[in-house]
Amino acid sequence: MAEEPDLQPWQWPEATWRALVDRVRAGRRLAPTAWPGGAPFAIALSFDSDHETNDLREGGRSISRQSWGQFGSRRGVPRILEILARDATPASFFVPAVSALLHPDEQRRVVAEGHEIGIHGWIHELNSTLPYEAERDLMLRAAEVLEQVSGQRPMGLRTPSWDFSPHTLRIVCEMGLAYDSSLMADDDCYELLMDGEPTGVVELPVEWIRDDAVYFGMNRFSGLPPYTPPAQVFDIFRRELEAAAAEGGLFQLTLHPHIIGARSRIWILEELIRLGRAKGAWFATHAQVVEHVKAQATT
Repeated sequence: MAEEPDLQPWQWPEATWRALVDRVRAGRRLAPTAWPGGAPFAIALSFDSDHETNDLREGGRSISRQSWGQFGSRRGVPRILEILARDATPASFFVPAVSALLHPDEQRRVVAEGHEIGIHGWIHELNSTLPYEAERDLMLRAAEVLEQVSGQRPMGLRTPSWDFSPHTLRIVCEMGLAYDSSLMADDDCYELLMDGEPTGVVELPVEWIRDDAVYFGMNRFSGLPPYTPPAQVFDIFRRELEAAAAEGGLFQLTLHPHIIGARSRIWILEELIRLGRAKGAWFATHAQVVEHVKAQATT
């Protein structure tokens, strides 16, 4: 695609804006006609174990912010795993390679308890700031580290901060990954298109509405304070879950151990699991959901 450095977007020729829009696009919808065991809907819980990389990726040297990240490993993940273990609830953990190297025993425990490990960058870098070669190198090395540390080869990617470059999907295809979970074009899974062509890669979509960080994020140097009480966040998540149940669709949730792991917030996870169980949901890892919707799409 030719660059238009001297033109404003409203001056772009059609070929320019169409190429931008068509680089990565939602293709066929992969909403299954049935969920395993006759479940009325599905729940895919995920945890982004960013830990210290939230500060490190900015070149930060804040001991305070790194301690906040360390809380995610020391207290957040153990609390989460304890809750998941009560009803054998599977989940997906997306882990930057640097987090895995800092906390290898954590990753081994996650896998040993039946959960999925997914790629979440090298040091929580922003993909859109990287040239193709650097992004590809970091993703390949991240996959290798996660496999070496946890013993589980990642099947999927969640880009850090859901930052998706024009090269990301190409790299996902080159790596043979089954899915991505960084984009937002639907409530249910769909196939990703690249330059208008089907890739076979499944998107398990996320949404900022279903992410704890937007409600509870804190950076005292940027004017970003927590602004939503936990009960109100639970109400938003609950409404999303109930709507998914009513539609027979998928409820996907993104949580962060250093955020949701606080004593005053962890109950949100407990209550959502309780509600999902009461409504008969199929709980699955992201990889399991992707495997199911792909199988349904070919039958």
